[in-house]
Amino acid sequence: MSATTARITAVDTYDVRFPTSRELDGSDAMNPDPDYSAAYVVLRTSDGGHEGHGFTFTIGRGNDVQVAAIDALRPHVVGRPVDELCADPGSLYHDLIGDSQLRWLGPEKGVMHMAIGAVVNAVWDLAAKQQGKPLWQLLADADPEWLVSQIDFRYIADALTPAEALELLRRGKQGADERAATLLQRGYPAYTTSPGWLGYDDEKLTRLARAAVSDGFRQIKLKVGADLADDIRRCRAARAAVGPDIRMAIDANQRWNVAEAVEWTKALAEFAPYWIEEPTSPDDVLGHATIRRQVSPVKVATGEHVQNRIVFKQLLQAGAIDVLQLDSARVGGVNENLAILLLAAKFGVPVCPHAGGVGLCELVQHLSMFDFVALTGTTEDRVIEFVDHLHEHFLDPVVITDGHYRAPTLPGFSAAMHQTSLDTYQYPHGSFWAEELAQKEATA
Repeated sequence: MSATTARITAVDTYDVRFPTSRELDGSDAMNPDPDYSAAYVVLRTSDGGHEGHGFTFTIGRGNDVQVAAIDALRPHVVGRPVDELCADPGSLYHDLIGDSQLRWLGPEKGVMHMAIGAVVNAVWDLAAKQQGKPLWQLLADADPEWLVSQIDFRYIADALTPAEALELLRRGKQGADERAATLLQRGYPAYTTSPGWLGYDDEKLTRLARAAVSDGFRQIKLKVGADLADDIRRCRAARAAVGPDIRMAIDANQRWNVAEAVEWTKALAEFAPYWIEEPTSPDDVLGHATIRRQVSPVKVATGEHVQNRIVFKQLLQAGAIDVLQLDSARVGGVNENLAILLLAAKFGVPVCPHAGGVGLCELVQHLSMFDFVALTGTTEDRVIEFVDHLHEHFLDPVVITDGHYRAPTLPGFSAAMHQTSLDTYQYPHGSFWAEELAQKEATA
């Protein structure tokens, strides 16, 4: 069968879970025992050629629901011509967010929207492989008019019109080749959360913070919010370990009420936190605005749980955030993240994406690199989160050199996992989990 007639023949889903709770990796004030997990999807094609890989991130049992949500989208995908799909991923994006019966569960938020993001990202992975380019380069090379056609401006046109988006993208083309060369040579700035998990003792925090500085990171992040005295002690230890010139962000993971967020952040101000992340509910636009006014000069950052472009629009319109933290797998995939990047560019707010998890570093690097090369043209006050977990399970894992993400060069979205990892950690029948279950039954 020729490439021109190839179609999507299957949407295969996998419930993949890693036992990160054993070492308290990923622990924070709201999530004390996460098992980093991925609801993973593979688009198969009739010609047996390239496949599209995507996923959304959960912290364990949420995979049960997330995989079912992806499965519900299968009828929209199977049978589509591959060439048409790759030429216009927005066509599928619109169909998925427009399914009225599934849309009722949102609209454009929650489990269904994350499922849509997984499938849409898999299409972009397939499209980038078809073009033989890493996704960041596909986006950077793309015609601005075509990129605008991929964006849904419904509900955001009062803040960003298609004409404004087109002008931003045309302007971003100026000097793009030189910036792409710089990116390939130097990489994109990163910061690390690896020292700062709430479950780590002070010795491990201090050791990892010092190692981060030695490895070239100019910013680290600590989880806070469970106990103020504990946070003061940990922030003091971290600041002593990294010195006065390294930025140190803090992250409350939505733990506080508004007044509590202000009080707690001010209590930690002596340690010069660069930003306070997720100080309250991600849906509370006005609460974030209040916090921002009262904790300055500490910056306010949020976004990993912001559910769609509409809430991001309101955060920007309300002057509620200093730093926008988009997530590659929370919203409706690349198409919606293009809208969010353009909103941030219009409002002049730097994007410092959420990463970590399972594969989020692998995905989100492409979005920030596109933003640098062909949209904002700068990395000033912009960093991508890095967490040193689970990269070995990916065929094209992130590479960090001197505190910078190296630009991916392999075609695709860096989303594909090793088959051996799927065979080992698929839940509940992968070899790791099957052995766990057998041991529990033997000792019961």
